[in-house]
Amino acid sequence: MKTLQKSTFIILFLYVFSFTNAQTDALSTNFKTPPTETKPWVYWYWISDHISKEGITKDLEAMAKVGIGEALIGNIDEIKQKGKVKALTEEWFLMIDHAIREGKRTGVNIGLFNSPGWSQSGGPWNKPENSMRYLTMSELKVKGPQKLSVKLTAPTVQFQDVAVVAYSVPANDANYLSNDNAIITCSPETENINVWFDGNQGAETYIPNSVSTTFTLNFSQLQPYTVRSLMLYPSHSSFRAQCELQYKQSDGTFKTFKTFGIERTNNSTSVGFIPYAPICETFAATSSTHFRLIFTSINGKAGFTEIALSGAARTERFAEKQLAKLWPTPAPLWDAYLWKPQAEINDNTLAVQPQKVINISTKMKADGTLEWDVPAGEWLIQRIGMTPTGQKNAPASVEATGLEIDKMNSQWVAGHFDAYIGKILKRLPESDRIAFKHIVADSYETGAQNWTDGLAADFEKQFGYDPTPFLPVISGRVVGSADMSDRFLWDLRRIIADRISYQYVGGLRQKANENGLKLWLENYGHWGYPGEFLQYGGQSDEIGGEFWTGDENEGLELRAASSAAHGYGKNVVHAEAFTSGGPMWNWEPWSLKKRGDWAATKGINHFVMHVYIHQPYEDKVPGINAWFGVEFNRHNTWFYQSKEWIDYMRRSHYMLQQGKYVADVAYFTGEDAPKMTGIRHPQLPDGYNFDYVNAEVIDKMHIENNRFVLPDGMSYKVLVLPPQNTMRPAVLSKLKQLITDGGTVVGPAPTRSPSLQNYPACDEQVKLMAQQLWQNCDGVQCKNIVVGKGKIYNGVELTAVFNELNLIPDIGNIDATSFPWIHRSAADAEPKRPNG
Repeated sequence: MKTLQKSTFIILFLYVFSFTNAQTDALSTNFKTPPTETKPWVYWYWISDHISKEGITKDLEAMAKVGIGEALIGNIDEIKQKGKVKALTEEWFLMIDHAIREGKRTGVNIGLFNSPGWSQSGGPWNKPENSMRYLTMSELKVKGPQKLSVKLTAPTVQFQDVAVVAYSVPANDANYLSNDNAIITCSPETENINVWFDGNQGAETYIPNSVSTTFTLNFSQLQPYTVRSLMLYPSHSSFRAQCELQYKQSDGTFKTFKTFGIERTNNSTSVGFIPYAPICETFAATSSTHFRLIFTSINGKAGFTEIALSGAARTERFAEKQLAKLWPTPAPLWDAYLWKPQAEINDNTLAVQPQKVINISTKMKADGTLEWDVPAGEWLIQRIGMTPTGQKNAPASVEATGLEIDKMNSQWVAGHFDAYIGKILKRLPESDRIAFKHIVADSYETGAQNWTDGLAADFEKQFGYDPTPFLPVISGRVVGSADMSDRFLWDLRRIIADRISYQYVGGLRQKANENGLKLWLENYGHWGYPGEFLQYGGQSDEIGGEFWTGDENEGLELRAASSAAHGYGKNVVHAEAFTSGGPMWNWEPWSLKKRGDWAATKGINHFVMHVYIHQPYEDKVPGINAWFGVEFNRHNTWFYQSKEWIDYMRRSHYMLQQGKYVADVAYFTGEDAPKMTGIRHPQLPDGYNFDYVNAEVIDKMHIENNRFVLPDGMSYKVLVLPPQNTMRPAVLSKLKQLITDGGTVVGPAPTRSPSLQNYPACDEQVKLMAQQLWQNCDGVQCKNIVVGKGKIYNGVELTAVFNELNLIPDIGNIDATSFPWIHRSAADAEPKRPNG
């Protein structure tokens, strides 16, 4: 439709007339009496062991009365006063049995979170050896030639060996400015700063609280010293600061050669398995007799255990790049895991040479004893293995809390499923559990891991090279070159995301499907999401977003869900609806309706109400509640009056599930991981709509009538590339095909691959294809070019592109921020849009 509407409700209302005018009788009938599958669902939280059979029955009967279709049971521990039905006891399992049977009787289907708590997949049945794990190592320096027999230290108590490697010690590896070779002072003067430069991380000292503006460290030497890296080991505290590194020039003035920020404000393991990971900054080799490290904008209790200004080569931000330290705030934006290329080393002796790394794993016995004929020279031996991140499911009762299962290994995921969901399935005959429909994985909040059993072999199969020689990068060393080290870490993050999607989500889905269930999940996560949101959601049977009662207008989680659903051929897009952080008892259907209408315009067409908290007691009113969510339960005074509102939602759900979502633009999110959202650059003009797409979705596209079309018929007119210069050859090859077949692409030409796969030939492939496609279209002198049947634009706003394509907006002359809207199209239901 091209008509300017007055409200979201009117949009839906006019859809009825549009479809009715097309004489779609079934549509009219189903609008008046929506089918059962349009019923909204509820999160049904059983809080802190407060459960009763009578309450379960009354809750389900109340849900049925107002039109709730399914209740997703989450066993949550959120209040101090505990109930009597302890999780995982026989009495508790009987409550689950009763709920599933009563769901059959009342007509309210049942879903069950795949573990206690709402995040994510853990329990006391999981063991350290199948939990989330990460790489760590111990080191030993030896000199050869000699016959070495030594017991290598295991760096942690719970440790599983992966490899033992040896390599020549890189030049300057242990060379840094310390109390022994430099005069180090600070301004203002502070006691005990010597502990920062003694080579021992056992003690920490803090920058004085009185420092409100600037704190300066001065490093002085008699002879010029060359620095290449700075390592800051933070104290066990929370702080942020801005930093500036300067050197003294020959004329006596100081020049800044590095600026960076420190962000160590969230030290939970859910945002990194090394909470106090070092900050590593690198720079081109710089020589001077005097350096300054200046701290400004200090916020929090800033301190360190060690500071190393060094001549050693290091991989910049290696902790972040291996996911040991993740994005600290709730919403990692599109570029959260993109880093500028670091300064390249100027001397190969500073780096570990990958072809000279020796895998001596077979020389170590089971007890850790290494017997090896050490060649001549100085060697560094690293015993590398996995140790648990320690992350546990939450918030769950003590009895139901345990280690999170490995997210990169479907074997362990299957074992987790069998230990919890499988046990419930075995208790009930199939005829009694026909109401049991879904298992649930809520928003991801359990941090990262970076290794699993047998990963080296799978890594080599995926990328074509053995990762073992590059494992010293995990300790911060440069392997091969700074560029090669970054590419290896890119590949590591990519395979982590891939396996989380296919081994974890895919593994849960497979186990669910084998047992007649479907997997429902939210395809995003705060506080350290390590996956790729579109791919992650694509492996689930059903996808859910999330929206709160607040006034956030972007709808990041909603777009995550709807884009994944559209890209992977899923028509129904769910959302955790009306989550609230308070104040309590402040909401009712009238005040909630507008927010729900807004969510619908982000692509959502089915609500899961947040939250129905189980009410086990009749003598306690308003009953059990928590600080979060709308009090959507039978003890709320307006609960039974909500049926008309729920009927409105059902009609909205039905209409928004018809036809196909109409979007003019597909914004490519890039290939990097982790990734929790995309970027719209250039911005989308008002009156048009979009989806985010990833490389997998692009690979499924073909061109029809100059549109990018997916197998289920979803299509886009324009594909926009992100503002970056990397792309793997396979993706660029697919783009070449789409463009020459008639597709329109907006964005800059890539110049290299981000991966070490088939390096350096991969870069030459990218350069050649980019030259064939973009030619002289540099975005400055030339801003568009015809390629085959298609066209490339570079450095152009989308308004100009749309004007050339004669692509008119769905609606015009509106402020999109105050007037939300959505457009869906069905065959013979509306006039044909210009240009398809």
